[in-house]
Amino acid sequence: MYKLSILDKISFILTIIGAINWGLYGLFNFDLIHILFEANLQLASRIAYILIGIAGVDMLIFLLKTRK
Repeated sequence: MYKLSILDKISFILTIIGAINWGLYGLFNFDLIHILFEANLQLASRIAYILIGIAGVDMLIFLLKTRK
């Protein structure tokens, strides 16, 4: 069985946050990341989106590694 690394655990959390954000945006046009980092911190929200995207790629790699 594959043991989860700390990077995998962080990626799971970020992927869940990203999924919740997309769900809220699709249902209510509410961008949670934008609200958390507010409009005047555009760089911070951009970094959050980038980290969530990287987490999604890591989860794809995780699925491929554990698919034995």
